[in-house]
This record gives sequence, C-alpha cells and structure tokens, in this order.
Amino acid sequence: MTMFRIGEAADLLGVSADTIRRWVDAGRLPAGRDEHGHRVIDGVDLAAFARAQAADPDAGAEFSSARNRLRGIVVDVRKDTVMAQVDIQAGPFRVVSLMSREAVDDLDLRVGSMAVAVIKSTTVVVERAAPTAPTRARIGG
Repeated sequence: MTMFRIGEAADLLGVSADTIRRWVDAGRLPAGRDEHGHRVIDGVDLAAFARAQAADPDAGAEFSSARNRLRGIVVDVRKDTVMAQVDIQAGPFRVVSLMSREAVDDLDLRVGSMAVAVIKSTTVVVERAAPTAPTRARIGG
C-alpha cells in the first residue's frame, strides 16, 4: 500500500499542505500516522478523494466522452490573424492549446480568466514517477 505524507498529497492535488491538513481535520480526507507520528494518507483514499474533487457536473462532463479535465487559470494568450496559443496553469501543470483565433475571441479567453482544458486523446503516455525524497522541516523564519 502506498502512503503519502501531507506535502506529497498537496503536490499531487495542486494545493497547499495547509489545505490538506484542513481537509483531514474536517474529516473530508482520511489520514493516519506513520511509525514516526507523521500524518499519512493512503494512496487509495487520496485517489478516491481526487476523483470526487474532479467530479464537477457544471463542467459539462455528462455531455462529453472526454474525462480528462484540468481547471486552471489562463496565464498567456498569443494570437495572430488566424491561430492562437493559450497557456493554462492547472495546479502544477502547464497545458498549452493551439486553436483558432475565432475560438479564443468567442470564449473571451484572456490572461487571468479561468478555463478548463478538456483532453481527449487516443494516445496517452503514462510514466511512473520516481518516489520523492523525504521532506525535512525547516527551522527558522
């Protein structure tokens, strides 16, 4: 069974460690303690929580076969006369989309607006990430 420390769970979900602690304290995300007394979250529980967080009926998922949705903030828009490039920062992930300028204008996409990147692909490469090094507490301010 894979266990994640609070900081690792925060990195995976794209939120702060404090947010994870609040979710655990509120009983929204189950956590236990490791042999050193640190809070840990079971990987299966974390995956279920992430799935529940991603389920957003307002995003239109019930009307689309695409299931990969990343909500984020538009950080860059570059347009020429025909095409445009839109960069979205979704948590720790950067998503770049090339689309028509007309689509960008119709959606009124601009830096600072919220957008959802919907990804539908027949080819998705999945890699297993190497375990992260243990984090150490910082002393001082």
